[in-house]
Amino acid sequence: MLQEIGGRWRIIPLITGWGRGGITVAYQSKLKDPFIDELFEAILLLRNEEECYRFFEDICTVAELKSIAQRLAVAKMLDQDCTYTTIAEKTGASTATISRVKRALNYGADGYKLILARLKEKKVDREPKE
Repeated sequence: MLQEIGGRWRIIPLITGWGRGGITVAYQSKLKDPFIDELFEAILLLRNEEECYRFFEDICTVAELKSIAQRLAVAKMLDQDCTYTTIAEKTGASTATISRVKRALNYGADGYKLILARLKEKKVDREPKE
């Protein structure tokens, strides 16, 4: 949170609790906007894959949706330590796109890390138990 203190602006973290690793700080997006808030609320209301297809086919162009899906595929492959060459061959992504995704993985808002961890958990949950 940005707050004026003694005539100077300071960044004040919003402490939301204590986690295993210490203080938990609330994330404040640079994109925060009422229209984006409403978009995310709408996405969170989708109940299944079919509803996702219906909504995203209406709201995105085919190219936009394929681009988003490609970036997620690139993030998964980077997380598996695949080379740029392998990623480019398998996804069709440019090295610029791969670099941008890698930068987001390393220095971004941890959104990729969050979803990749959840996808791994879901995959483990789906595996047959012996």
